Amino acid sequence: MKLYALSGDPAKPCYVLSYKGLMIMLDCGLSISSVLNFLPLPLVQSPKFQCLPNWNCRDSDIQLEDGEIKECCGCAFVNSAPEFVPPLEKLIDFSEIDVILISNYTNMLALPYITEGTGFCGTVYATEPTLQIGRFFLEELVEYIEASPKESTARMWKEIQHQLPVPLNDVFKPKNWRHLFSMDAVNKSLARVQMTGYDQKLDIFGALQVTPISSGFCLGSSNWTIVSGQEKISYISGSSTLTTHPRPINQTALKYSDVVIMTGLTQAPHVNPDAMLGELCMNVMMTLRNGGSVLIPCYPSGVVYDLFECLSVSLDNQGFTQIPMFFISPVADSSLAYSNILAEWLSTAKQNKVYIPDEPFPHASLVKNAKLKHFKHIDSEGFSTEFRQPCVVFCGHPSLRFGDAVHFVELWGSNPLHTIIFTEPDFPHMQALAPYQPLAIKTVYCPIETSLNFQQANKLIKELKPGVLVIPENYTQPPAIAPQKLDLVIDPVPDKMIIKFKRGEVIKLPLKRKRGRVYLNPKMAKAIVPQEVQPGVTVSTLTGVLQVKDNIHDLLPLEPTKEELAEEHSNKSKSSGPPQPYSQLRTVRYEWGTLDINLLLKKLNQDGFTDLKVEQGSAEEVTVVLPAEDTVIKVSEKSTEILCGGKQSLRLKLRDLLLQCVQSF
Repeated sequence: MKLYALSGDPAKPCYVLSYKGLMIMLDCGLSISSVLNFLPLPLVQSPKFQCLPNWNCRDSDIQLEDGEIKECCGCAFVNSAPEFVPPLEKLIDFSEIDVILISNYTNMLALPYITEGTGFCGTVYATEPTLQIGRFFLEELVEYIEASPKESTARMWKEIQHQLPVPLNDVFKPKNWRHLFSMDAVNKSLARVQMTGYDQKLDIFGALQVTPISSGFCLGSSNWTIVSGQEKISYISGSSTLTTHPRPINQTALKYSDVVIMTGLTQAPHVNPDAMLGELCMNVMMTLRNGGSVLIPCYPSGVVYDLFECLSVSLDNQGFTQIPMFFISPVADSSLAYSNILAEWLSTAKQNKVYIPDEPFPHASLVKNAKLKHFKHIDSEGFSTEFRQPCVVFCGHPSLRFGDAVHFVELWGSNPLHTIIFTEPDFPHMQALAPYQPLAIKTVYCPIETSLNFQQANKLIKELKPGVLVIPENYTQPPAIAPQKLDLVIDPVPDKMIIKFKRGEVIKLPLKRKRGRVYLNPKMAKAIVPQEVQPGVTVSTLTGVLQVKDNIHDLLPLEPTKEELAEEHSNKSKSSGPPQPYSQLRTVRYEWGTLDINLLLKKLNQDGFTDLKVEQGSAEEVTVVLPAEDTVIKVSEKSTEILCGGKQSLRLKLRDLLLQCVQSF
């Protein structure tokens, strides 16, 4: 078994397992952090960004396009449409992928890069919420980029990266970055997805059985188990043991796996999400008391549902019942409506509300009571009429490089009464704000990350008792945001192997097939006559044809050839006695023991194969080369292979010679 690491960001994983002749992709996360190196895309032309000074290379021989690189407060930014970091393409051919297993909607944004224009013809599996909410994320992302097109595309800067100022001189392989796909590519890629439910067993070409298991992270999020006849692999990605709105994690199904691949741990291990939620509410109330408004850059689903619920309660408790909340996203109405029809994917407490009946999420009543108002864009009909300050605005994108959030940062950035609160840990907030500097707006960083922290992950590993643990190398050293905290790592497990990997590596996993399941034909089973060879031990010989089809092994009765049937018919006509069954007429030989190499060489010479080369490998391995025939015979303790380039008649001839060199009965 091999693991191909196509992603370097554990929070946006993309790996490929090679096992039993199949290529299984685990998630297809898209790294979006590269967009921080680009200037924001304002909805209308921004005087601030247009007036930023150009950066010019000191080398007069190198000429960049006019305005390709802009400088702001000591940092350089690319003045072009933002680019993204897709999974590595050169490590594996995407057309060879047989199946893609998606864990949650945050880990599927690179799907169009993998399925479209690559020759991919496999199957993609995901739960219904993962598919539908993933569609919201992809549609929003494409619409944000297409809403603010750039006149030209910057290319030259990648050729002189080492001469550029910070941070561009330190970015990782920008030539691999790509522009975003189209909406047509999104629709085609999502059309390939087959929806599945929790605990549904899916057959993969007869070789494996994969099952999605509730992970507790977000709506429809799942871990996956991959089971063959005797082996079990568990893939844990984006899991949570906290009690929030999704269905709780199912740990039982993950226990006693031969291999556990764990990724998607928290990006903010140094903070507690409950404490961050309390701090967020406190900062919102302080800002509103001072007459300011609050901007919360967010995604169109996920934690934002919990923020609606928490903030609405805090506003009521603090007497701010008239303060409006605005949710602005191209998919805002779809996201809000869809979340309220997902009862089977919710926690028990949320499910019980459905049976009252009542909406599982409070934002439904907030919308009815006009406390939460949602719009596609700030230029949507009715927004200018409804908008009033002070208020709380939820809108994207958390990177502050595109979307309606760009407008609000420019609108409120010079006023210290307002506050911008960052809740998504995907982007360092100071880097997100860098091209807008200098700013007077108050900035608060409250990352709310519900996925497993290192303490929870270590506890889970002990409970699951895996045979081998496979983790990203990042998890074996403290994170960059808290380098002094040596406890923020995955602990070594006594008597267990831990294998770590990083982007671009191909790891061999110590999982070898020891047994295989063979189905015995009923006719053959009836013909078995056990013979006792010693007290308590009975044996029986079996002769049949092993048929392998779609990775299913069937042992079938040995059918006679046409010649043998003709011989049997001839014998019947000549014989005066009762007819004998075919099984008694055919002579069966059973070969056993080790191959006599010297006898094989002698018989090969006698049969005309004189130009032979014998190569001794290890103690139990010998290779016989027939140069004239372009054929190799490999003999080891456990197997014998004949490699002759498709020459079937020659292979059968050599097989017969081999069988003459072993003992038989």
